[in-house]
Amino acid sequence: MNFQRLGLVAAMALLAGCAAVDVAPTDADTGFLEELPEGVLAVAAPYQNLRAVRISPEDGCYWYLHDGPVESTLLPLRTTQGNPICTQAGVPPAATG
Repeated sequence: MNFQRLGLVAAMALLAGCAAVDVAPTDADTGFLEELPEGVLAVAAPYQNLRAVRISPEDGCYWYLHDGPVESTLLPLRTTQGNPICTQAGVPPAATG
């Protein structure tokens, strides 16, 4: 019984990372979203910079600006379980052959 509940909770958490979300307007100067959708705020891990987030056109996932001691870099926005948070608007992989 407990295993079934654990499986259900894990499945819900995984699906939350793949949920379709409304895309908020972006700041024209920085390219970062002006406001994150509530669904993203609900599943995002707390240690990330949620004030500087954008959606990558390459993969449709949310990326945030991490200011490290040496450089600033974009990192994928992740859930508390470590899964990337993406929209369904990602570009499909190119066909090879």
